[in-house]
Amino acid sequence: MSETPVLQIEELSGGYSLGRPVLHDISFEVKPGEMVGLIGLNGAGKSTTMKHILGLMAPHHGGILVHGRTRDENPEVYQSSLAFVPESPLLYEELTVREHLEFAARAYGVEPEAYLERSERLLKLFHMEEKADSLSMHLSKGMKQKVMIMCAFVARPPLYIIDEPFLGLDPLGIRSLLDFMLEMKESGSSILLSSHILSTIENYCDRFIVLHRGAVIAQGTLTEIAEQAKTPGATLENIFYALVKDEG
Repeated sequence: MSETPVLQIEELSGGYSLGRPVLHDISFEVKPGEMVGLIGLNGAGKSTTMKHILGLMAPHHGGILVHGRTRDENPEVYQSSLAFVPESPLLYEELTVREHLEFAARAYGVEPEAYLERSERLLKLFHMEEKADSLSMHLSKGMKQKVMIMCAFVARPPLYIIDEPFLGLDPLGIRSLLDFMLEMKESGSSILLSSHILSTIENYCDRFIVLHRGAVIAQGTLTEIAEQAKTPGATLENIFYALVKDEG
């Protein structure tokens, strides 16, 4: 498997105002077949980082590359190379679950046979078969979140950007999502995952990026960031606490 990063963030600074950047020269990468946890306190810059990757915000300086290319070089290829699962589900109220999946598949150019196989499997995996023809306006928040997740995974892009996906999911939904993310990772897809539930992602992510006040204060495997925090053998939660506490 190629070690060329799917996602490269190079000395990125950015935010909502040129005079007050939220991000300060952050750099990291996500390689093929790798799940990377992006962790930090509220306001650390996680969502701002994701918005820059998605092209919703323009960097003040620095660069973002997907498969070695910026969004400006080829917007269509760039956008089709990634899928996003937001923290809060955003659906069309008068479309059914199945219609959302069809819409996502067509947007990504998924072949009809592949769509049918993937959609049926996802509906079964997330226990949404009985709701397949229900309008999204009639779904619970947890079910809406499942629809957002299924729409991302029916596309099968090289890179997934996933923001707090466990909110609203029941324990069975969380396990289904984690197991499927592992399957996608093993097939070569890359995942950048933001979550506050550190105990859940500790055993699933290959590496971690710790953001604090818009800067990367540690990154690496669990063992590596434990060494950086001077807490060898500690849990991710305790490592994170030590890093943030020491940063004031």
